[in-house]
Amino acid sequence: MENISIIILFLFVMFTLLGTGVWVGLSLVGVAWVGMELFTTRPVGDVMITTVWSASSSWTLTALPLFIWMGEILYRTRLSEDMFRGLAPWMSRFPGGLVHTNIVGCTVFAAVSGSSAATLTTVGKMSIPELRRRDYPEHMVIGTLAGAATLGLMIPPSLTLIVYGVTINESIKKLFFAGVFPGLVLALMFMTYVAIYSKVAKNWNPIIDERMSFMDKLRNSRFLIPVICLILVVIGSMFFGFATATEAAAFGVLGALILAALQGTLNWGSFSSSLMGATRTSAMIALILAGAAFLSLSMGFTGLPRGLANLIAGWDLSRFELLMVLLIFYIILGMFLDGISSVVLTMAVVEPMIRDAGIDLIWFGIFIVVVVEMAQITPPIGFNLFVLQGMTGHEMSFIAKAGLPMFFIMVLMVFVLIMFPELATWLPDNIRQSGAG
Repeated sequence: MENISIIILFLFVMFTLLGTGVWVGLSLVGVAWVGMELFTTRPVGDVMITTVWSASSSWTLTALPLFIWMGEILYRTRLSEDMFRGLAPWMSRFPGGLVHTNIVGCTVFAAVSGSSAATLTTVGKMSIPELRRRDYPEHMVIGTLAGAATLGLMIPPSLTLIVYGVTINESIKKLFFAGVFPGLVLALMFMTYVAIYSKVAKNWNPIIDERMSFMDKLRNSRFLIPVICLILVVIGSMFFGFATATEAAAFGVLGALILAALQGTLNWGSFSSSLMGATRTSAMIALILAGAAFLSLSMGFTGLPRGLANLIAGWDLSRFELLMVLLIFYIILGMFLDGISSVVLTMAVVEPMIRDAGIDLIWFGIFIVVVVEMAQITPPIGFNLFVLQGMTGHEMSFIAKAGLPMFFIMVLMVFVLIMFPELATWLPDNIRQSGAG
């Protein structure tokens, strides 16, 4: 009963602060402050300073702003146009046609971005006009883009996986590689849905481009070389043990700058705007992480995480039942908070449950990311929905309905992960190690 009272108190303070427009990071600090004042006699200010500094000075966190900056640089290049020109000739003859460029383009850009919003904006600014011009069904154009852009959260380098790894003190490199196969399987599931829909839908009658010869397709594929080289530099350097996640991020930034320079898009304006964009995003995430660390310490003094873990252990849930409870919990939470906030806010309570249940923390990171991906396309706070509304001018209800099949495919992906956990665990168990991170 005491635990329930503490939860109600924390939730009341949290939603009061969020409802009045206080930033998420500062709201977490506010809740933690109340908890420290009520449940300990230690000086709150000293504890907060020490905790915030410890949470902010982790070397692993260095990878975060670097990967964000890499995505910001690439967003300002002609990468989306080049990717479309390189992919379109190969995708056009698949069942579903050029809609597959949304999915494959998002999968490719996710491997150099780490952000769902950056992936969506970069791929969408080129693919939406092209697919509309060819008269593909609007709801399929919007829906596949909304769903496939969430792959930016899973396929390395993933910002959400960096935050998760820092929060629970797990290897970022292992988490990155855990996301590779599940990300590719999810992309394949999206493509399968598009192929099936194109065969059964009555309104599928796009304008087909003239057939290209095989040699012409190969010539167009040269536009994919820059992004493929960048992927090999970032992911390959980690896989073969040449670099840690942080070092790979530095290589990625250098590669992105070289690519922008070769394309003629690197100037002082684009350089400074990319740097400021990365600084703003990194500062926002750092504030959330610092607030979450302080809240975790505060909750530790209340005994709430262990108490809840013992309570749920008393329910004698199987692993599957526990995962289903967490699935529903994170879907509901994701309707009101962004993915990174959802992860850092809940890990202090959820981590003891997962450890006690004997669930692999690397595997659980991918489980969390899939569920967080769903939150990106669920109203009322689904961030991808807002981005697409700004890009297309459609009503939110139309975009949410268009993304609904992708949501159900992600739910199916959760069950695939549960049935085949090796999808997430095999690669990290077999990568070469290179230092920390």
